[in-house]
Amino acid sequence: MATSDYGARQLQVLEGLEAVRKRPGMYIGSTDSRGLMHCMWEIIDNAVDEALGGHGENITVTLHEDGSVTVEDNGRGIPVDIEPRTGLTGVELVMTKLHAGGKFGGGSYSAVGGLHGVGASVVNALSSRLDIEVTRSSKVYRMSFQRGAPGRFTDKNEPHPDNDFTPFIKESKLEVVGKAKRGVTGTKIRYWADPQIFITDAKFNYDHLVDRARQTAFLVPGLKITLVDNRGVAVDETGAPIPHRVEEFQFDGGISAFVDHLAHDAAVTDTWRFTTQSSFKETVPVLNSSGHMESQEVERDITVDVALRWGNGYDTMLKSFVNIIATPKGGTHVSGFEQGIVKTIRKAVESNARRLKVGKDKLEKDDILAGLTAVVTVALAEPQFEGQTKEVLGTPPVRGIVSRAVEKELTSVLESSNRTTKSQVNTLLEKVVAEMKSRISARTHRENQRRKTALESSSLPAKLYDCRKSDVEETELFIVEGDSAMGTAKAARNSEMQALFPIRGKILNVQKASVADMLANAECAALTQVIGAGSGRSFDLEQARYGKVIIMTDADVDGAHIRTLLLTLFFRYMRPLVEAGRVFAAVPPLHRVEVVNRGKANDVIYTYSEAELHKTLARLDRQKKNYKTPQRYKGLGEMDADQLAETTMDPEHRMLRRVTMDDIAHADSTFNLLMGSEVAPRKQFIVSGAASLDAERIDA
Repeated sequence: MATSDYGARQLQVLEGLEAVRKRPGMYIGSTDSRGLMHCMWEIIDNAVDEALGGHGENITVTLHEDGSVTVEDNGRGIPVDIEPRTGLTGVELVMTKLHAGGKFGGGSYSAVGGLHGVGASVVNALSSRLDIEVTRSSKVYRMSFQRGAPGRFTDKNEPHPDNDFTPFIKESKLEVVGKAKRGVTGTKIRYWADPQIFITDAKFNYDHLVDRARQTAFLVPGLKITLVDNRGVAVDETGAPIPHRVEEFQFDGGISAFVDHLAHDAAVTDTWRFTTQSSFKETVPVLNSSGHMESQEVERDITVDVALRWGNGYDTMLKSFVNIIATPKGGTHVSGFEQGIVKTIRKAVESNARRLKVGKDKLEKDDILAGLTAVVTVALAEPQFEGQTKEVLGTPPVRGIVSRAVEKELTSVLESSNRTTKSQVNTLLEKVVAEMKSRISARTHRENQRRKTALESSSLPAKLYDCRKSDVEETELFIVEGDSAMGTAKAARNSEMQALFPIRGKILNVQKASVADMLANAECAALTQVIGAGSGRSFDLEQARYGKVIIMTDADVDGAHIRTLLLTLFFRYMRPLVEAGRVFAAVPPLHRVEVVNRGKANDVIYTYSEAELHKTLARLDRQKKNYKTPQRYKGLGEMDADQLAETTMDPEHRMLRRVTMDDIAHADSTFNLLMGSEVAPRKQFIVSGAASLDAERIDA
C-alpha cells in the first residue's frame, strides 16, 4: 500500500542506463515484438549512417538460433581511443552513456538517422549480454557488457548470457583480440535481448526485417545488405524446416526503382523523379568555447528527393524518409509534399476545366492522391523528430521547402511539350476528375441508399427483388445470370432473407476501363447501388446492405467468365468486401441422376463435374441399381425451383465457395495479367498452360 507521506526523500533520480531499464517504453516504444525490432533497427541504422557517409558498402545481419542478433558492417569502426573528459574509450562511451556520439554536429557526419546518441546505449541497457568488436588500425578490439555494465565473460564453449561474468571494478579495459589486414575497418555487434525486459511472446519478425532491408537498399544505392537466418523457423514448400537461409539486397536505381517495386496497379504515368537542393536558417543552441550553450543562427543544407507515379488503382502508397530513417507517421516533409501536389494538380485541372468537364465541384486531396505511389526523402543535418522513435519529422521550414520543390518540378512535367508526357498528363487529369465524380456519386448513393419502407420512394434499381429482413448479418444478395434463371430463383428463394439481382450477360471489364466508364456502365452502377456501400476508396464496409454477396452463374465457361468479370469489379472497387470474406460463388450442380427404386420414391444424386458423374455411375453399376439417363443442366434456368433451392440456394443443403485474397499483390498482378489491356502476356500465359488444362478444370 502506498504511503501518504510524500517529501524529498521519496524523490528518485535515475542515473544513466538505469533510467532505460526502468522505463524502456520511453526509448523503444514498447517491450513487445515492436520494441524488439526497434532495438535491431537502432544498431542497423548506425551501420547505415556509415554507408550513407560513404564509409562502407556492406552490412550483414544474422539471426542466431539462440535468439541473439549480430550486425556487422565495414564502416570506419567506433573510435577506440580515450575521450579526454570522461577518460573512457570511444567504444565504452558510446555503449554506456546516453546522449554520447559523433552525430551532434561535430563534423564526422552530415545527414544521419542517429541523432540522439541513445540508440546503441539503449540496446546495451536492454540486453542481457552484448559483445562488440571494432576493427581499426590493423587490430581487432573487443568488449563485453552485461545489462549495460562492462566486464568479461568466461566462454568455455559458445558465448551465452548465462556464462560467468566478471565486471570491471577499477577501470574498464578494451582488449585487443586479433590482427586485421591494413585498411580493413568495421564494427561487429552481437546482443541478446534481456528476457527481464521484453515479454515472453516478443519475437523477431523476419518479414519486417526483409522489408526494412529492401527499402534501405533502395534508399542507399550501392549498399549491399545481407540477411542470414539460422533459427530454422522457416519452412520450404514441402513443409520441411530451412536451417539456414540467406537473402541479399542491392539496388542501383534508387527510389525510382523503389516506387516501381511498391506499385502493383497498372501505370497511368511513368515514374517521375525530382531532386532539388536548398537551404534554410534555424536557431539552435551551440556549445561555445567556455562550455556554455548559447543560441546561434545556423544555415542548413537540405536535399529533397521525390519519386512518384500514378496508377489506375485508388489506393495511395506513400513512403517517407528522413536521412534513410522511415517516418511512418509523416511529418513536415509529407505535409509539404501533399500540399505541393494538391496545389499543382488543382491549378492544372482549373486551366483545363472546360475540356475535363469539371463543373463547379472542387478537387479534394484524396481525389488527387488516389492511385499514387510515391517515395519522399529529405536529407538534412540535425533534423528535429518528435520523440526518440523518430516516426514524425518536426522541423518546420521543411514543409515550405518540399512544397515549393514539388510544385516547381511537377509543374514543369505537367506543362511538358513531350508527346508521351502530354498524353500521360491528360490521362492523369482525367483520372483525377473521375475520382472526384466517383466520390460525389458515392456520397449521393450513401445518402439515398438506406432501406426504405413501402411508403417511401426508393432509389434502388427496379429489377432488384429485395428481402424483407433488415438485419445485415442474416441477409444474402444473389447476383443471378440471365432472366431465365431469375424466374426460377424467384420461386426458389427465401424472400425473408434472400434478395435477387439479375444481370444480363457479361458486364464491363473494369480492369481495362476507367473509373468514369465504370460509373457510366448501367450494370456496374446498379450493382454498386444495390450493395449500397459506395465504390473505390469511398467504399464503406459498414454500409453494405447484405451480409453475403453470392454470385450465381451457370456451371459453364460463359458462367465462369461472368463470375470473373464480377470478381474483377469487386476486387477493383469493393475490395474490403472480399477481404472480409463476404463474397461467395454458388456451386450449382452440372448433372442430375435419378436412381429408380422399386416400391418407394426414387433417389436423386447431383454431381458437379464429369469425373464425379462417371464415378457415380460406375458405383451405381457395381451396386446393380437402375437409373434414368442423367440430366445435364445447360444453365440454372433448366432447374425446377425445388431443385435450385435444394442444390444452390437453401443454406441447409447448398455448397458455397468463399472468395478470399491471401496475397493482395499476387491477386493484383493476376487480375492485371488476365483482365488487363496487355494482350501479349495473357497470350503467353494461355499458351504455356494449355497443355496441362482440360475441360474439367475450367470451373474447378
